[in-house]
Amino acid sequence: MPLPLPPLAGLALKYGAVALAGFALARATSHGRLDQRVEDLMDDTPEGATLRTADGQANATFRWRRTFRLNSTGRGVEIDATALTRLKVKRLA
Repeated sequence: MPLPLPPLAGLALKYGAVALAGFALARATSHGRLDQRVEDLMDDTPEGATLRTADGQANATFRWRRTFRLNSTGRGVEIDATALTRLKVKRLA
């Protein structure tokens, strides 16, 4: 029985293009650095949202931490999302 090559060739071309785009993106991006001071700040951030304003500056923090399990004895996933934000506005002469 002959193989239907045109549908397979289109599929191979599509997946090859996705793989090539992913490879190009991986080569173009630089490796980020890990700053332990920032990691410690994120770990010390309280859960929930906070907002503080001062002279021309607003600081906000947000932390959401949850654990999800499929059942009580199964493996789970812990999600810890932390956001630290600073917005400074200066009036120029």
